[in-house]
Amino acid sequence: MEPDPTVIDSLRKAVEAMPDDVPLRLHLARLLLDASQRDEAVRHLGAVLQRDPGNADALSLIGKPAISSERHTVAPQPPLYDWSQAEDELRDVLPAMFVGEAETGPAAVEEADAYDAEHTGLTLSDVAGMTEVKQRLEAAFLAPMRNPDLRRLYGKSLRGGLLLYGPPGCGKTFIARAVAGELGAKFIAVSFADIIDMFVGQSERNIHELFEIARREAPCVLFLDEVDAIGQKRSQLRHTPMRSAVNQLLLELDDVAGNNEGVFLLAATNHPWDVDSALRRPGRFDRTLLVLPPDQTAREGVFRYHLRDRPVAGIDLAKLAKLTDGYSGADIAHICESAAEQALLDSVRLGEPRMIGNSDLEAAIGEVKPSLGAWFDTARNVALFANEGGAYDDLAAYLRKRRIL
Repeated sequence: MEPDPTVIDSLRKAVEAMPDDVPLRLHLARLLLDASQRDEAVRHLGAVLQRDPGNADALSLIGKPAISSERHTVAPQPPLYDWSQAEDELRDVLPAMFVGEAETGPAAVEEADAYDAEHTGLTLSDVAGMTEVKQRLEAAFLAPMRNPDLRRLYGKSLRGGLLLYGPPGCGKTFIARAVAGELGAKFIAVSFADIIDMFVGQSERNIHELFEIARREAPCVLFLDEVDAIGQKRSQLRHTPMRSAVNQLLLELDDVAGNNEGVFLLAATNHPWDVDSALRRPGRFDRTLLVLPPDQTAREGVFRYHLRDRPVAGIDLAKLAKLTDGYSGADIAHICESAAEQALLDSVRLGEPRMIGNSDLEAAIGEVKPSLGAWFDTARNVALFANEGGAYDDLAAYLRKRRIL
């Protein structure tokens, strides 16, 4: 029997008054389907599913065909359900079940620009201490860049780049960002994971795209972190796809050497002895700078930086810096984290917050040991037995000064 139109009208008004009442909408949808008013019924079922995506009654009613009011001596076959029409009707109500189809065209090309160029907002004045490193940076890299007229007068070439090397956690990346700020240039930093791809040929394309972006963004500092992983010795890569990636990197470096207007090359590594010798030739990364563990002034700055947003009282930075001779910047960050953790646990136990004091930091120093021992063991062997042409004279001098050599 066909539903009474007045009942349907009453339900419509009730739904308008209470739009979030799911059972009321379901009841109206059933009556509309029985009255062969399928379009309106589907709209109400869509509203139900928008509020309750897993509603079983609504999902089953969507597939229910409308009942015809005409009488036939032979029962008609139920019409086939038009899924395309249902998708069109519910497209704005239900999210797509399967997403992630491959994009083509300009949008896909733009997505390939995965290397962001940024202004760092840092200068070398933000690097605490490390006076010798700053002086060598100024002489070997920054002064020729800042003074093009004097550079031309003295025939100083801009060919090649600068390789920062030293133990891990000692601020090589921070210094690279500060150099970009000194030059007023944009900064692009990439590592092994950003470039190397599992598919044959894709790593080479990534390297080419990286250098193309650096040229477009000039003036730009292009910083290759973990360059020993990107530019491994090809003698160790005889039959691997990585060999082709190293070759592509060499080609791009030579291209920049010939057309390097506004592109400044920096790289960092903890293991310069693992870098392919071809990368160290003139016109490539032919200048090196040893970045050592922070001196006392730098250690004070590192403590100040990592305690700046924490509740502290009675901190003696000079004393803390003396106690952490031989620690890396990363070690000092761990010390500050451990001291803050201890103060937090005490605050939970006492039921009220307390300040981080010098005693907390001194206790953390007793627990956190320097992490650079293994690196210096390797560096000692290199300085003793693999210092061809005096490439590691600076390292050997430091090791003798520290009585490690």
